Amino acid sequence: MNSILYTGEDQEFTEEDYKVIEEAEEIIKDNDPDFKPVIKKKHRGLIIFSILFFVLFVLIMIFSTIFAIININSNKIISGISVLGVDISKLTKEDAKAKLLSESDKRLNTEIIFKHNEEVYTLHLSEIGASFDIDAIIDKSYSIGRSGNIFVNNYTIIDSFLNKKDLTTNFLYNSDNFTNVVAQINGNMKDGLKEPSYQIEGNNLIVSIGKDGYIVDKDKLKDLLLEKVTKTEYDTDPIQIPVEIKQASQIDIDKIHTEIYKEAKDAYYTKEPFAVFPSANGLDFGVTIEEAKALINGKSDSYTIPLKTLYPKVKTSDIGMEAFPDSLSSYSSSYASSNANRSTNIALASSKINGMVLMPGEVFSFNNTVGKRTPQAGFKVAGVYVAGQVTSDYGGGICQVSSTLYNAVLRANLEIVERTNHQFDVGYVPIGTDATVSWGAPDFKFKNSRSYPIKIDIVNHNKKITVTIHGLKEENEYEVQIVSYRTGTIPYKTTYTTDKSLPKGQTKVIQSGSNGATSVAYRILKQNGVEISRQLLSKDTYSPHNQIIARNN
Repeated sequence: MNSILYTGEDQEFTEEDYKVIEEAEEIIKDNDPDFKPVIKKKHRGLIIFSILFFVLFVLIMIFSTIFAIININSNKIISGISVLGVDISKLTKEDAKAKLLSESDKRLNTEIIFKHNEEVYTLHLSEIGASFDIDAIIDKSYSIGRSGNIFVNNYTIIDSFLNKKDLTTNFLYNSDNFTNVVAQINGNMKDGLKEPSYQIEGNNLIVSIGKDGYIVDKDKLKDLLLEKVTKTEYDTDPIQIPVEIKQASQIDIDKIHTEIYKEAKDAYYTKEPFAVFPSANGLDFGVTIEEAKALINGKSDSYTIPLKTLYPKVKTSDIGMEAFPDSLSSYSSSYASSNANRSTNIALASSKINGMVLMPGEVFSFNNTVGKRTPQAGFKVAGVYVAGQVTSDYGGGICQVSSTLYNAVLRANLEIVERTNHQFDVGYVPIGTDATVSWGAPDFKFKNSRSYPIKIDIVNHNKKITVTIHGLKEENEYEVQIVSYRTGTIPYKTTYTTDKSLPKGQTKVIQSGSNGATSVAYRILKQNGVEISRQLLSKDTYSPHNQIIARNN
């Protein structure tokens, strides 16, 4: 007999209900072998699954919450984090930074070696202003496991612990400095590209042809450098320089002319406000551009193009005294006892300096201005000191010009750059205020340390040289006093020579003796008669003139 029971499709059963139904199905099955149970047990499975899932979910939530709370309350970086190969796990931000700074310093202070064939080039990373952005990578490391929701953070923490994470920090550098480094390598490679070049030698322009060759692939080299300094396992192996072949440019005469051409500038001045604008020489080809192009015939490695100087119509020295309204200082010395040659030399040297204008910050050099003392320049032979002896040479006497100028410069309160005293005391300026010069060295130099240009005026009249410094008085001007005096005496000695031409027992004075001295000199600045400062100018030593006596014993 077949029986059909309520299947309970829409009915929920308790555990007791299932037991009663199962017992009934067993009784029916015993009486009817063909009976098949029709009661479905899916609800029972779903309930059990739901219960297990719910329990697991609750456990996960509890675990995640506890895990998240522990991580949030920690002030340390999670496990498995490293930077530049340095493990910073479980460290505070401060400790991690100290550890990374040590590693970054080691890398930044290691020279990078570049190689091209057998050529070696070195780079200290300080040359390109290199650094690692340590603060940024520390912040990033610390944020891992703290930036998402609970589940994302927990997953990140577990993933980092199991799989480890080595972070890359930003490598910072000056791109212009790196470009300069690449340019230096390009310029030094033996098989490198040589572009056409030129240089000025005297009154000629020397133009050299180019040569095909290699250049550095800057972008690839940059990538290799970044890869090297930021990789986990740092090493000091050389970087092979990536290069590419390039063809040299042709000589461009028009471009070269544009680059070297300079117009002459006339000097001028303004009164409101007072300002002087100096003249400047110009420069141009000594031939036409077409003639210059014709010289480049492709048969030589270099070519010579003549140049010419373009002179201004109004030179700076041509500007009148109206542009220099104030006399800043003046000093005179007499050369009345000088012979004709010495007087000529003094006048010639003075004429070369007279009218010279110095802009603020410009340095005057006596030797550069006066030039080499030669007969071709007009200098005469006159007395000079050489190795402690009085002798003759071209330009003798011009030290009186440099010494007189020195005294005028001191009183104009200008900066002394170079000054040397004579070997012996001179009579035309007070002791300690002379300035000796000689072609080559020593030289007398001073700087226009004022804020307005100065003009040097030198007058020679009745064997008296007067140097006046003209300019513009400043709001805070000083009264200048130069004080110098002897601080000691160096006695002369007497030496003897043999002169067989003298009668037996007689002597003859070859050179009279005079004592040497030590001295000190000061520059005193005053305002309204009150001393403001006292500057030590020099402590000098002057040798004695030893007496020389000839005799025939």
